[in-house]
Amino acid sequence: MAASTLITPTSKLKPLSPTPIKSKLVTATMTSVAPSTSASASAPTILTRRQLTITAVTAAILSPLISPSAQAAEDEEYVKETQEVISKVRTTLTKDKTDPDVADAVADLRATSNFWVAKYRKEKSLLGRPSFRDMYSALNAVSGHYISFGPTSPIPAKRRARILEEMDSAEKALLRGR
Repeated sequence: MAASTLITPTSKLKPLSPTPIKSKLVTATMTSVAPSTSASASAPTILTRRQLTITAVTAAILSPLISPSAQAAEDEEYVKETQEVISKVRTTLTKDKTDPDVADAVADLRATSNFWVAKYRKEKSLLGRPSFRDMYSALNAVSGHYISFGPTSPIPAKRRARILEEMDSAEKALLRGR
C-alpha cells in the first residue's frame, strides 16, 4: 500500500502565493476636441463598469434612431433583390421540361435563392414581414422540389399554383412596404 499524506488538525497549510487584488475600476482615456493646457486634462479618466455599460446600452438603443437613411437603403436593396428573385422563379417555372436551358436555369435559381435566404434570414427586422415569409416559403418549396426530383422534373400543378400564389402575395406585400 502506498503511503499517503494525511492532513491532520496539527498540519500547517502552505500559504498560497500572494496574488494582487485587481481593481474593479476600468481606466479609459478620453480625448478632448480642443487641446487643453491644464495638467488634469491629460490624466486618464476612470470609468466604472456601470458607466461603461450604461454608455454601451445607450449607444445600442440610439443607433437605429440616428441613421434612418441607412435603414431605408437596406430596405430598398431588400425590395430590389426580392423582386429579382421573384422574376427568376417565375421564368424558371414557366420553362418547359424539354427546354435545353432548364437545368442551367434551375442551377442559377438555386444559387440565387440560397444567396437571398442566407443574406436575409439573419435580419431580425425582416422576419416578421409578410413578403419575407411568403418568399421564404416559396423558395423552400421550389428548392425542395428540385433537390428531391432533379432539375428537369416539372413541378406539379398544385404545388406550382401555391408557389405562384405566394409569389403574388409577396410582391403585393413588397409594394405596400411590408
